[in-house]
Amino acid sequence: MPKKKKLQPPQRQQQQPGREHKMKPRPKAEDEKQRGSGKLRDKVAIVTGGDSGIGRAVAIAFAKEGADIAVVYLEERKDADETKRLVEEQDRKCLLIEGDVGQEKFCQEAVARTIREFGKINILVNNAAEQHPQESIEKITEAQLERTFRTNIFSFFFMVKAAIKHLKKGSVIINTGSVTAYKGSAHLLDYSSTKGAITSFSRSLSQALADKAIRVNAVAPGPIWTPLIPSTFSAKEVETFGSDVALGRPGQPEEIAPSYVFLASDDSSYMTGQVLHPNGGTIVNG
Repeated sequence: MPKKKKLQPPQRQQQQPGREHKMKPRPKAEDEKQRGSGKLRDKVAIVTGGDSGIGRAVAIAFAKEGADIAVVYLEERKDADETKRLVEEQDRKCLLIEGDVGQEKFCQEAVARTIREFGKINILVNNAAEQHPQESIEKITEAQLERTFRTNIFSFFFMVKAAIKHLKKGSVIINTGSVTAYKGSAHLLDYSSTKGAITSFSRSLSQALADKAIRVNAVAPGPIWTPLIPSTFSAKEVETFGSDVALGRPGQPEEIAPSYVFLASDDSSYMTGQVLHPNGGTIVNG
């Protein structure tokens, strides 16, 4: 087997969620060459896990297209403040909402605050996630299993339930899945299971909401350089992260954001129940 290429400095953050401002190198959240064309003009989007990583990149890309953003995050205030600054650089509003999306009451409060601030919701991006690698299934505790499912899939149900009465014809729901839903992961059994659930949830919800003309799709990224990586993998694993895909490197959040813009806009008006796969060349079925 060929030796994996070293792609970034070894590093390990000792806390979850990870902190983007501590990463080396920092993820690329914005394609500065990209200019918006008003595809989401005057829309309002909620992005969970929007303080960093893919969520930050999506928030910036949506703002460039004319949307105001409600960023929901757990506790990473410094990263969230930076996302707010980057959104406001695009002359759009950004509301920060701190709390745990694994709790239904908080999700209801997050939606209510968004409505009070902006008066509407057009786009819901369920993106928050956590992972806890384990060597074997025996090491996955009941507490870890429940926590992972609460954050990664319960929250999707909670956010949709809270938002649905505010979503009108033409509204969009986008769920963040993962390549692990298709190829599996020996050390991320609970995480990859939640991502498989997200695929089924997205397909089923798309059918349930089709008569309301609300589209539901998902994005299943491959290895992306986000705070989740140094906060969950060993320094050695971080050093070679992403080297095993066809393109030979991890993706940057800015490379994933266009998939969300496409699904949020009328460019994808005939798509629902589908999954996009920006994964660096991993071949998947479904």
